[in-house]
Amino acid sequence: MTVESAVEAITRAGGDEETRYRAVSSRDARFDGVFFFGVVTTGIYCRPSCPAVTPKRRNVRFFATAAAAQAGGFRACRRCRPDAVPGSAEWNVRADVVGRAMRMIGDGVVDREGVPGLAGRLGYSARQVQRQLTAELGAGPVALARAQRAHTARLLLQTTPLPVTDIAFASGFASVRQFNDTIRAVYARTPTELRAESGTGTAAGPRTALAAGVPLRLAHRGPYAAGEVFDLLAAEAVPGVEEVVGPPGARTYRRTLRLPYGTGIVSVDERAPGAWLEARIHLTELRDLTTAVQRLRRLLDLDADPYAVAERLGADPALAAEVAARPGVRSPGTAEPEEFAIRTVVGPDEAARLVERLGTPVDTPCGRLTHLFPEPTALTGHPAAGPLAAALADGTVRLDPGADRDASAAALAAIPGVSPRAAARIRMRALADPDVAPEGLPDAHPEWRPWRSYAARYLRTV
Repeated sequence: MTVESAVEAITRAGGDEETRYRAVSSRDARFDGVFFFGVVTTGIYCRPSCPAVTPKRRNVRFFATAAAAQAGGFRACRRCRPDAVPGSAEWNVRADVVGRAMRMIGDGVVDREGVPGLAGRLGYSARQVQRQLTAELGAGPVALARAQRAHTARLLLQTTPLPVTDIAFASGFASVRQFNDTIRAVYARTPTELRAESGTGTAAGPRTALAAGVPLRLAHRGPYAAGEVFDLLAAEAVPGVEEVVGPPGARTYRRTLRLPYGTGIVSVDERAPGAWLEARIHLTELRDLTTAVQRLRRLLDLDADPYAVAERLGADPALAAEVAARPGVRSPGTAEPEEFAIRTVVGPDEAARLVERLGTPVDTPCGRLTHLFPEPTALTGHPAAGPLAAALADGTVRLDPGADRDASAAALAAIPGVSPRAAARIRMRALADPDVAPEGLPDAHPEWRPWRSYAARYLRTV
């Protein structure tokens, strides 16, 4: 069985459980985040690559998400930390309601707007969304958001000295009691016990912790061509908003972010000691942590499945040599979709001028990072960006994680000044679509689907 066909078999509804068990038996890290397994004799759930002794087949239950495992009464493994795995590439590929919902839940929509807000963005009733997610994933939107909040809470407990009460609300919990109950259910420990494992002190207050930033390890699956990603980020960086510093191989990418509750400055290091990238996030409001992390993951394409991409594209003689020579090539997205769309239309020089003239100064400048890119409402009168900015401001064009990609592409095509090439680039990057045909080959190579955006990176057409 090929790598790609194995992934397809275990991710589709009713997939082959024997394939999943073989992945668990071989501790195959390729499937981390694609599925989870629980052990009924211990009440613990793990990632496929967990180093613990492989349980007997009759004692194993499989789940599509960590939330489903938690809903089944299983606690997270202390050894493999299944809540910290890369996300499934399936949610980036899929354009249906479930895929869009998963992207929005990851962005924190349920925490901010509740299930009715999620359903409204999808154009369905809350009951329909609940039914579809539960039927396919074994957990509804509340349970999926709860699992994400628990992970954020563990991260803050083990990496910052923030008081537990502040962490509860920063993670998205409605009350300290709900926070305590969830942490005990998911990790079988109290928040204090979780913190003690990492040796994180509690002397510093919230302001000190915010100034220091939150250190992160951003996990990815398989090889990661960090050099190519950082080359692209350096070439595109807009002064005042972004910068890449340091020599090749040891660079740091930094940028400002406009977030739902405040602003942020994020930094990511090119050099990585393992299956992750080191990052640090400075926020004016800690409630934005989940959203900021997801934006970084989309920008860096950390949830990609490089094995499936290589299997599909490497089978074509036209790409085989490139695929073999450049393992782990990614199709980067963007941290600020509306900003990227406008930058695509006006070009880099005008984008820099817009930052100088209309950008929002950040409260605490950090080096050469001084501004947020102007919001669309500030650019509706711009001769080149105006029509697109107006469409973004009034919602005619949606570029959020849950946007319907086909509907957004159709709306973009109707905007004066947005060329077909610009529209395709916006779809590829701002909407993080992994299947945009390379420039000049709009109808060619259906055998590359659903990874044509990656083919474009191998062909160097973007």
